[in-house]
Amino acid sequence: MKQYVLDANALLALFLAEPGADQVQQCLRQAVSGQAALHMSFINYGECVYNVERRFGLHAVTRLQMYVENYPITYYEVDRRRVMSAAHLKAHYPISYADAFAAVLAQELKATLVTGDPEFHAVQHLIHIEWLSEKTSEQESE
Repeated sequence: MKQYVLDANALLALFLAEPGADQVQQCLRQAVSGQAALHMSFINYGECVYNVERRFGLHAVTRLQMYVENYPITYYEVDRRRVMSAAHLKAHYPISYADAFAAVLAQELKATLVTGDPEFHAVQHLIHIEWLSEKTSEQESE
């Protein structure tokens, strides 16, 4: 079974119908059919929440929560081991602290990280990454 870790970029692309949303939707379809499992750190989910609230207001956060509750995503708590691993990664690579949690979770689960965030280029030699396309389905059909 395929294992995917979603970072905030992937979940936001899906929720906001941004470029790459089709690829995230495909991962969701695989998870629903039992061909894949989806994982996410609560740190990265928190990134989604603050981004949505900052851009669209608190009412949009409620819509986000209702939206993602229907998805078969397993969320991971932050524990001492993950904090230490993320801190170590952040100390050695130019990525955000929140992104370090996504990378650490992908390492831990031996999963593919789904993202369009270019910061992950710094750690692409450490984890497998499925890069979200910058094209929308409308652009691809032109």
